[in-house]
Amino acid sequence: MSDPPVALTSVPDGYAEWLAELKGRIHGAQQRASLSVNRELVLLYWQIGRDILDRQAEQGWGAKVIDRLAHDLRAAFPTMRGFSSRNLKYMRAFAQAWPDAAFVQAVLAQLPWYHQLALLDKLDSADDRHWYAAQAMEHGWSRNVLAVHIDTRLRERQGSAITNFAQALPAPASDLARQILKDPYQLDFLGIGKDAQEREIERALINHITEFLLELGAGFAYVGRQIHLQVGEEDFFLDLLFYHLKLRCYVVIELKTGRFKPKHLGQLGFYLTAVDAQIKDDADGRTIGLLLCRGADKIVAEYALRDTTRPLGVSEYQLVESLPEELRTSLPTIEQIEAELDAR
Repeated sequence: MSDPPVALTSVPDGYAEWLAELKGRIHGAQQRASLSVNRELVLLYWQIGRDILDRQAEQGWGAKVIDRLAHDLRAAFPTMRGFSSRNLKYMRAFAQAWPDAAFVQAVLAQLPWYHQLALLDKLDSADDRHWYAAQAMEHGWSRNVLAVHIDTRLRERQGSAITNFAQALPAPASDLARQILKDPYQLDFLGIGKDAQEREIERALINHITEFLLELGAGFAYVGRQIHLQVGEEDFFLDLLFYHLKLRCYVVIELKTGRFKPKHLGQLGFYLTAVDAQIKDDADGRTIGLLLCRGADKIVAEYALRDTTRPLGVSEYQLVESLPEELRTSLPTIEQIEAELDAR
């Protein structure tokens, strides 16, 4: 039976701060306990998988031993989940994919089991698995977010935009800035045709801002659309304005429905100058510009960027998903993504 609520006529000085501190401690302890349970579970599954592999290799046990093992383990531990034949086969595949016990214990056990299954199901290369596992741990991706990034080939696209950051930004900011941009950007979630106009794409991006932020990557915060700037006697409007929390700078994104033309960079560079003069704070880094266009000749873009002093990047975007149908149907819905983000 729970204790009845206590009504206090007055709260002692410092009570609210102490209560907030206690809540933080309790929440931290709950998180550590959850992580500890997950770590022990992942290590147990790896050890079971390793045992299955070793005994099948050394004693010639056939595949049917897994079915027998599943039956016996479920009989011995009726309240525990995870001992189905299918999951035992995943344990074997898990141990086979990650043979280094020290790495599993020190690094990989930080990821929940369902993350491990996504890495096994969707990736064949050990190098790719290492990369996506490291990214998931660094950015705290949920299982669904990890699956989206694998299915949309994030590793291939990240850092592939054409930029002049090496010349326009100091190191190491130039390397980080290059890594936050991709090529191409997958905007298939907008649900609009390839003939959509710029304003239609902008509106659709804001209507799907959660998915767009997911596609942009970690660190982007949305500031606004069609941001008004007055320069002299003329009015100008930025398509999209973001702020990158790690780089500590504004990022202006301009959309072009056609192919890249060198003159586009002149307009975008002007916008960066205006943002630096009117919006940027002294503590902020140089504003970065990203031109998103339907297509670009990479050599033309490189030439156009070569003598530009403003930090600019050029990337293509795709409105029609290029993935096979079976992969498209496996991607989570926007409701699922929002639920995952809310739960973090």
